[in-house]
Amino acid sequence: MKELLYLKDDQLKDLIEKLFIGYRETFSDSKKILDKYSIGIAHQKAIHLISMYKGISISELLKKLKVTKQSLNRVLKDLMKIDIIFFKKDDQDTRIKHIFLNEKGLKIFNEIFEIQKKRIYNALLNSSSEEVVNFDNVLKKIIDG
Repeated sequence: MKELLYLKDDQLKDLIEKLFIGYRETFSDSKKILDKYSIGIAHQKAIHLISMYKGISISELLKKLKVTKQSLNRVLKDLMKIDIIFFKKDDQDTRIKHIFLNEKGLKIFNEIFEIQKKRIYNALLNSSSEEVVNFDNVLKKIIDG
């Protein structure tokens, strides 16, 4: 690992705080929408991934969310109760279920996305192209560990 002599612990702590607050604010933007449907952040995360990975299997969703089967089962039951997801069995292996958002689910996802997009769009709009590219590259490296 390269020595990052220019980064002091206090600067890294500050960066971690900014990541936390950025995440908190981005997800709190959608609180009114979530409240309207009586769902929470866990539901929002599942909705987001189901939207991004149409037909994602339950096991793939578990891996991406890094939650227990019990937690995911609770979230999926809630989403079924408000009628925004549906399942389709795999054509080759009927033990595998694929999850999709229905029309109502897509509507909820888009409501959430539109409100979150404002914050992200404004931040990117007020940044140089170099800052945007560098930020994206750093985020990818944080995600990849």
